[in-house]
Amino acid sequence: MTKILLLSDTHGYIDDDILKYVKQVDEVWHAGDIGRLKVTDVIKKIKPLRGVYGNIDDAEIRVEFPEHNRFMCEDVDVWITHIGGYPPKYNNRVIDGINENPPRIFICGHSHILKVMPDKKRHLIHMNPGAVGKNGFHKVRTMLRFTIDGRKIENLEVIEFPVRHPR
Repeated sequence: MTKILLLSDTHGYIDDDILKYVKQVDEVWHAGDIGRLKVTDVIKKIKPLRGVYGNIDDAEIRVEFPEHNRFMCEDVDVWITHIGGYPPKYNNRVIDGINENPPRIFICGHSHILKVMPDKKRHLIHMNPGAVGKNGFHKVRTMLRFTIDGRKIENLEVIEFPVRHPR
């Protein structure tokens, strides 16, 4: 069994609240808009990290992280990208790949909107963890935590933090 913490849209922000959850899982997955490598460097010192770059990420981040990251976690095919859309309105960058070879889990960020939903036509689960950074229109900072056990995806939890605006 592999415990996963899924986050996105940190926009350069990392704090002890996030790191508390990093310490509780086996792997961390970041769906882009990292903002600064400091975020991923801190996470990588604690747990293995898989990620992608997002539209705000600079050349330094794009050297370290790909646009698309497709891999197996146990017996589950996972595809992470930052701008991917959602069922049935996938982005043009991914729609052909999803139709030709759908993953079991398709993950994206970008919208700052937490969303987990099945794509019954393609037999996949779409996940967007929302945004855990402080920049953006979101009112609540969110992440997802779940487990993969063989082919099973289980124990999905939403982790929420209030947005704290500096005075």
